[in-house]
Amino acid sequence: MDVLWNAKEIMLLNQYAGAVHVHSVHSHDGRRSVDHILKSAKRAKLDFIMLTDHGNLSAKEREGWQDGVLLAVGEEITPRFNHYLVFGMDDCIDVREEEDVPPGSYVAAVAKSGGIGIIAHPDHQGAPLFHVKHYPWCDWSVSGFTGMGIWDFMTDWQSALTSFHRALWAYCFPASVLKGPRRETLSRWDSLIRFGPVVGVGELDNHDTLYSLGGIALGVFSFRRAFHFIRTYIFSETPFCGDRTKDISLLLSSLRRGRAFAALDYYKCARGFVFYLSDGEITAWPGDRLVVKGEYRVEVSLPSSGHIRIIRDGTLAAAGEGQSLSLVARDRGCYRVEVFSMTGSVMHPWIFSNHIVVEEA
Repeated sequence: MDVLWNAKEIMLLNQYAGAVHVHSVHSHDGRRSVDHILKSAKRAKLDFIMLTDHGNLSAKEREGWQDGVLLAVGEEITPRFNHYLVFGMDDCIDVREEEDVPPGSYVAAVAKSGGIGIIAHPDHQGAPLFHVKHYPWCDWSVSGFTGMGIWDFMTDWQSALTSFHRALWAYCFPASVLKGPRRETLSRWDSLIRFGPVVGVGELDNHDTLYSLGGIALGVFSFRRAFHFIRTYIFSETPFCGDRTKDISLLLSSLRRGRAFAALDYYKCARGFVFYLSDGEITAWPGDRLVVKGEYRVEVSLPSSGHIRIIRDGTLAAAGEGQSLSLVARDRGCYRVEVFSMTGSVMHPWIFSNHIVVEEA
């Protein structure tokens, strides 16, 4: 097998970076207009935005290309617990926080309508010191969801708010306190993927909320800042063409298939990350499930050096430093990749891919 040739073929896939789970003025706790968010996204060089206002599709009429940024409009279903991101639907499912609605009902409704449903911030713990409530997903008996948030900026960042001193540091240098996806989240994801597709996305969950500290109003966080933190990248065989309907469909279908990875682009840009599997005849990308007969190779390539970990069935299968790593195997397994970057002597979480699943014949 010519690995370099295969790597070049993989790089022909189109790669787009965006922000999933964003709130505008159409949310009760949002304060920025859609235009403001789009301008911030363009400055941050994002390709797409996935807007998710609470129980609200008011911005649906704006969906499409806006000055070089593709806007996809969905909603966040927000009862007290079990928040759910929904895309690809024209009708809103509005569930109030005080309503006791079983999540299986709206998960089933979205699936029946052909929409995409993503479990939001499944292991959110809040920040008790600052009276931020916790909003985890509690009912794991539910099935039929498309995917789950594996790395949520707000969940990660708020976990650092354990003291006023620590909170001040976290506010000034938010990327420095991010630890990456919670281990319990990844472990659950690794277990679920064995039974069927579960797409993993990176979430931002940004509102640009105003917080008063000693009479001083602080924005947490401006979109200009937030868009440089956790992003979701998609892969696609065909490029965006400029047609609103076709490109929204391409974005959603790429997510549905698991053609995606989450990345913290603050220290290093992840654009150009490659992860694939090949037996010399068949090449598989994140989101694929396939049967191979005999030996196959797992390949990882980075745009710049990092610490690479190939994870199989939730355990470490291979690790290395540099811009590439490969692994030869024969057995079935669910593979994903974790990458960490170095800034001086500090290691930061960087890239977390979706799975490639090798099944037995």
